[in-house]
Amino acid sequence: MNVKNRTIATEFILLGFSTNLSINILLFVLFLANFIVTLGGNILIMWLIVVYSQLHIPMYFFLCILSFLDLCTSTSVVPKLLVDFFSTRRSISLGACALQFYTVLFMSGTESLLLALMAYDRYVAICRPLHYQVRMRWRTCYCLTALVWIVSFMVFIIPALSMPLDLCYPNRINHFMCESLAVMQLACDDIFSNEVVMFMTCLIALFLPFMFIIVSYSCIISSVLKIHSTKRSKAFSTCTSHISVVVLSYGTSMIMYFSPSSQYSTNHGKYLSLFSFIICPSLNPLIYTLNNKDVKESIRKLFIVAK
Repeated sequence: MNVKNRTIATEFILLGFSTNLSINILLFVLFLANFIVTLGGNILIMWLIVVYSQLHIPMYFFLCILSFLDLCTSTSVVPKLLVDFFSTRRSISLGACALQFYTVLFMSGTESLLLALMAYDRYVAICRPLHYQVRMRWRTCYCLTALVWIVSFMVFIIPALSMPLDLCYPNRINHFMCESLAVMQLACDDIFSNEVVMFMTCLIALFLPFMFIIVSYSCIISSVLKIHSTKRSKAFSTCTSHISVVVLSYGTSMIMYFSPSSQYSTNHGKYLSLFSFIICPSLNPLIYTLNNKDVKESIRKLFIVAK
């Protein structure tokens, strides 16, 4: 017999992190500061890439899209979280929960595929430099980018829409957001088929792109080791930022979604989601700014103009 009440839930209570007011005030300040850094950093990256002509190359075009995805992910999660720190009930409607669920799913899925596309761009630039202008001309970049969005929608959103869940009482989600694994814990019936679909989705959208990135960088490293030592550091410097972002993004997602569902802990998942959907979007602009000469030069020009 199913122990859950069969009444379908129309709103949910997000338990968040704490009910202690002092802790919530501290967390509010920390997350607000992080959100400001995320907004400022990603908007700055996008603006620099649009304004400065030296950044009008495919690598920075993809970086601009990455910043946009991080911006969308963060703004779909953090504002609600900040409000909940001072809310006594922390409720979220079924519609708002679904909107957050699908937005985060779509944006994070698109980002994982985009990172693979960025790895391909670096592979062509370093391993096939004479073919770069042909393979990565603007029309090709636009088509590849559109393909990333379309594949992400087909792989993530369509399966999720075709297998809706009936969510029952108790309607409490031990999370700060409507994250897929946490929401599935409220399912009225057996979710084995949903888990199979989720596993196959993660295999297509996480594992396969990750393997593609590994193969791409294996080829890049092999090619870089053959070139003159004075050019080697420059070639590696164009890849270090991307590798750092890949490790942060894929590492967290794989730990979260490839773990057995029977061992899933909402507390564990909560903190992995915190890192993946809140901290990473604020780190990505910093990583690309600190490791990229062209971006730093554009920022320097910006400050000179501002003076």
